[in-house]
Amino acid sequence: MKKSDFNYTLPPHLIAQKPLENRTSSRLLCLHKQRGDVEDKQFTDFINLVNPNDVLVFNDTKVIPARMFGKKSTGGQVEILIERIIDEHTAIAHVRASKSPKAGALILLDQGYRCRVLGRVDDLFHLQMEGEQAILNILDKIGHIPLPPYITRADDVSDLTRYQTVFAALAGAVAAPTAGLHFDQALMDALTAKGVTQAFVTLHVGSGTFQPVRVENLADHRMHREYFAVSEEAANTINTVRAKGGRVIAIGTTALRALESASQSGQLQAGTGDTDLFITPGYTFKTVDALLTNFHLPESTLLMLISALAGYSPVMHAYQHAIDHAYRFFSYGDAMFIGE
Repeated sequence: MKKSDFNYTLPPHLIAQKPLENRTSSRLLCLHKQRGDVEDKQFTDFINLVNPNDVLVFNDTKVIPARMFGKKSTGGQVEILIERIIDEHTAIAHVRASKSPKAGALILLDQGYRCRVLGRVDDLFHLQMEGEQAILNILDKIGHIPLPPYITRADDVSDLTRYQTVFAALAGAVAAPTAGLHFDQALMDALTAKGVTQAFVTLHVGSGTFQPVRVENLADHRMHREYFAVSEEAANTINTVRAKGGRVIAIGTTALRALESASQSGQLQAGTGDTDLFITPGYTFKTVDALLTNFHLPESTLLMLISALAGYSPVMHAYQHAIDHAYRFFSYGDAMFIGE
């Protein structure tokens, strides 16, 4: 298939710019994999779509306030977006400036913090924070939540909590696993009370998730790499549910990619590493049976992924239905459940 096969026209007013007041207030579009038909529901109906013998797999990554602003020593404005933290004092980052800084250049950040450019890493920059404070501590003081590029407003204090899942645990993502944003603690507790198993994996979402596919032939696309981890406990829990006939339901495409990356041997195994798994129609899923997800950008790798799970034509039909019925799109938008 070609990139252009996954294009669709989205009216700009359907791009959600802010979250709803309550996490569980979103709408939920249900797409039945086998039949291909759709149903309009509310997100609170999700608990009725899962069974006690299912396992829900959440991504417990935590979004860091990865965007910083500063100036070059020569006075030019600089915007930094941390892509990956290497250790307490160094990171790989995107740097936007009128002229790219060279190795050795000093960047003066807010509140007197400083970092130095160590060099380039492909299109990114290797940065080192000066002083004794760790990068995460500095980001907590001067960093901004890195809202996606299609959210046109500046971040505000509400994004510190709402662009974060209630179960976020391990800092490292620069974009939220947005399907998880719909869950509040009351719903998590209600799922537990129903007997639905919960498991947690980690995939630190990178800014590459927003990068467009630049080639028409999908075979030529180079997927960005993201760190993932599947613990022994999670692998055992999920494999036990599968052995008993329950469904593995990924909460978000990031949880799905972590699971499938750890299943390339044919069965889910514990492990950590970087994944550049690119899932397109024709892919054979090894672990995941169903998916809860948000709506994705036209011609994006994530739209290709869900088309692999549910079928190209049913997905494109469902998206047109969502547009026709004024669903809210993207990170702060409504949700979609793909299952039976």
